[in-house]
Amino acid sequence: MAYIEIKSKKIYFETYGQGKPLVLLNGIMMSTLSWKVFIEAFSANNQLILVDFLDQGKSDKMEDISYTQDDQVEVLKAVFDELKLKKVNLVGISYGGEVALEFSVKYEEYVDKMVLFNTTAKTSSWLRDIGIGWNQSASDPLDYYCTTIPVIYSPQFYNERSEWMNNRKAFLVDKVFNQKPFMDAMVRLTKSADYHDVTNELPNIKIPTLIVSSENDYITPMPEQRKLNELIATSELIVFPNTGHASMYERPVIFASSVLGFVNMDQKEFSIG
Repeated sequence: MAYIEIKSKKIYFETYGQGKPLVLLNGIMMSTLSWKVFIEAFSANNQLILVDFLDQGKSDKMEDISYTQDDQVEVLKAVFDELKLKKVNLVGISYGGEVALEFSVKYEEYVDKMVLFNTTAKTSSWLRDIGIGWNQSASDPLDYYCTTIPVIYSPQFYNERSEWMNNRKAFLVDKVFNQKPFMDAMVRLTKSADYHDVTNELPNIKIPTLIVSSENDYITPMPEQRKLNELIATSELIVFPNTGHASMYERPVIFASSVLGFVNMDQKEFSIG
């Protein structure tokens, strides 16, 4: 658990274990705390690195400062340089996957492998308008919950885990979404992704990449991951059935297995037949 300072802003990060560096990159509403249940599994044979982006978790807030995901890319580079890491394995979900893509385009030499969950190559007009809808509801905790959270999960998970979802709803509405500093940060984070677009650069990426799509993802639906798979020649695509955008919570075992299997397997080819 440590901080580094970048352009007068403190960035919080955590490290666990030893081995191949494995970096988990937060989705937009997440923080290092969101990965608590995965720490033991991911640090058993790897050096696990967790980072709070600008405006997330324990990192400094960006009051009255506009920024883009490229600023988050520089946050990652500063953390890796602080830890003297020359090669890392990037694992990003949603917003974190977008930052992973932008990092890999800019600093490909740092990346050994990449795993992308529920990620898109660009913020389309459709996705940008979803973000505008989120931000328009940010002044009312219940409105914000109902606008953002149900569509993050698959209907099956949301309905079958109703007690868990109701507890989460009460916590978020009463303890989180009513906190102005948090909501102001969420608005800025959402806006920071407005012009994410690495479509033209992705054919140049040569990093082994696993792309994971979810059948019931209503934020970054499957065609977005298929497009990534087409653009990155060194990529493979798998689909989690009956799963929504928050795939790490709906399918934690297969989420962890996909990451660890792909990152830690050194054999690149198998001779069949």
